[in-house]
Amino acid sequence: MRIAIASDHAAIALKAELARWLRAEGHDVTDLGADDDAQLDYPDHGYRLAEHIAGGRSDRGVALCGSGVGISIAVNRHPACRCALVNEPTAAKLSREHNDANVIALGARLVSLDMAKACVAAFLATVFLGGRHGHRVEKLGAPSYR
Repeated sequence: MRIAIASDHAAIALKAELARWLRAEGHDVTDLGADDDAQLDYPDHGYRLAEHIAGGRSDRGVALCGSGVGISIAVNRHPACRCALVNEPTAAKLSREHNDANVIALGARLVSLDMAKACVAAFLATVFLGGRHGHRVEKLGAPSYR
């Protein structure tokens, strides 16, 4: 699977570990930064990730910042993205099954590397159920909801 990953300065270490693990699992990973620990703004990296996903250059995205909140808000500003902030695998799974999330957000200050891997693994392994959830996801992209 093609996966894009982005973070701010607070999540660089987690981003590097997740990217390394995802590549070892056989995924094609695009690292969209940040690349150093200088103070960086999460909206910039969230928008970059959202544009990348919306442009079809990756199938799914992983967004990281200190809490996961800021970068998830930034990604969700793009109408083609549905970013779910999660901190455990069940929420990651449900974000795919019920919401067809195409980006997952995690807080580097709130989850361990093992928990982050478990969340990402659940997110990547789960398919959208469609059915009764389909019309709800359509409403998320409707102009009246923007």
